[in-house]
Amino acid sequence: MSTQDDGRIIAPGATIGVLGSGQLGRMLGLSARRMGYRVATFSPDHDTPMGQIADAEHVADYTDLDAVAAFAKSVDVVTFEFENVPFEAAEAAARHVPVRPRGQVLHIAQHRRREKDFLHAAGFPTAPFEHVPDRATLDAAIARLGVPCVLKTAGFGYDGKGQMVIKAADEAEAAWQAIGAGEAVLEGFVDFACEVSVVAARGLDGAFAHYGVTENRHADHILDVSIADGIADRATRDRAIEIAAGVLEALDVVGVLCVEFFVGRDGTLVVNELAPRPHNSGHFSFDACVTGQFEQQLRAVCGLPLGSTARLRASAMVNLLGDLWAHGEPDWASVLADPDLKLHLYGKAAPRPGRKMGHMTVFGRDGEDAASRAIAARQRLAWGG
Repeated sequence: MSTQDDGRIIAPGATIGVLGSGQLGRMLGLSARRMGYRVATFSPDHDTPMGQIADAEHVADYTDLDAVAAFAKSVDVVTFEFENVPFEAAEAAARHVPVRPRGQVLHIAQHRRREKDFLHAAGFPTAPFEHVPDRATLDAAIARLGVPCVLKTAGFGYDGKGQMVIKAADEAEAAWQAIGAGEAVLEGFVDFACEVSVVAARGLDGAFAHYGVTENRHADHILDVSIADGIADRATRDRAIEIAAGVLEALDVVGVLCVEFFVGRDGTLVVNELAPRPHNSGHFSFDACVTGQFEQQLRAVCGLPLGSTARLRASAMVNLLGDLWAHGEPDWASVLADPDLKLHLYGKAAPRPGRKMGHMTVFGRDGEDAASRAIAARQRLAWGG
């Protein structure tokens, strides 16, 4: 815990401070308001998805540590809604109020080398990897791992950005330039059957709760469809949840964290990466669980008991990207005619291709039925009804 974290409970009526101001903060803020908390956000931008619903929107750069300190003094606890916040900002806030999860969790998860080193040292399964601090070390790393392999920027990557598959050794230079010619991690290529995630929470008292194993299907490296409880094999599910619990325990997390996995064709699990906050693949829980991931994050960072993650209905989620606005405003009435569909829009003014503008959760007989209905609904939007 930080020097300011004495383990106290943050009761309703207090102010929750959030480093970051995107859609994850927005949904956290909505959950906080429902439970009687005030919310404040800190980021370099204004009129943000979270800022639109916050009591206070602090606009300053994360590197302005005096501004971060002033922000921390105005709230009762600080958390973050994405991991690309500089570690120094979390450290500055922690001198004044509890920061949950602690800044060290952020420090590890935002940098692939530190993340891989942590996972490997703790005994969690990862793909083979090599540190690549500079171009001079890349060729030897490729020779050791073999091809194909994947070159990834060491820090601040998301949605497939900052990574390139290397299929032959002579592609090294092009891959190095493509990721920005900076510190990187080279990973052995994993021939996986599917990608899954476990969104889980750990309370201030060490209690653990999870949202099962969600199957994630991607398009252009961006999460496209998530199917809650989409993995049938019980052994795989149990092992994924066991690993997730171990990760949260090893990191001493207080809050929500997502563990993303590759599932091999033989059922083996490899940890791909960690996200120390609510996750896109857990958005279904906002509507489909007794306690959604955002309320769970709030409960954890406030030191309250964790809520039940029990399912209310089978569900699936689809992302809504800016591409849907290519021919004008989508016809929302056409999809809202489905009484089993829940629409979430994030308040972003400028739709751009690939930008996450919202999501839809759809209920069905089972996960696959819900996914089919969700995909069909999104197609109606794209086709104009």
